[in-house]
Amino acid sequence: MAADPVSFLPALRAIEAPGIARQAASPDFGAWLASSLDGVNRQLVQADQGIKTLATGEAQNLHQVMISLEEARLGLQLLVQVRNRLLESYQEILRMQV
Repeated sequence: MAADPVSFLPALRAIEAPGIARQAASPDFGAWLASSLDGVNRQLVQADQGIKTLATGEAQNLHQVMISLEEARLGLQLLVQVRNRLLESYQEILRMQV
C-alpha cells in the first residue's frame, strides 16, 4: 500500500483548500485601520512621555527614548501614506465612467 506524500505535509493541505477559510478568519479593513490608529496613537503617547522624562532629567536611557521617537515617527508616516493611497483610490473610483 503506497503512502500519500501530501498527507505528511499539513501545510500543503491548507494551501489546497479554497481561500474561503482564509477570508473568514481575516478581519475587515475597518478593524485593521482602527487597530493601526490605536497602535500609532499609543506610540505617539509613549514618545511624548519619553520626551517629558528627558526634559525633566528623569530619563535613564536616552537611546531608548530616541528609538521610541523614531518608531512613532515611522508609524505616523506609514499611516499618512495609507491615508494618501486611500484618498487617491477613492478619487480614482470617482473618476471612473459607468
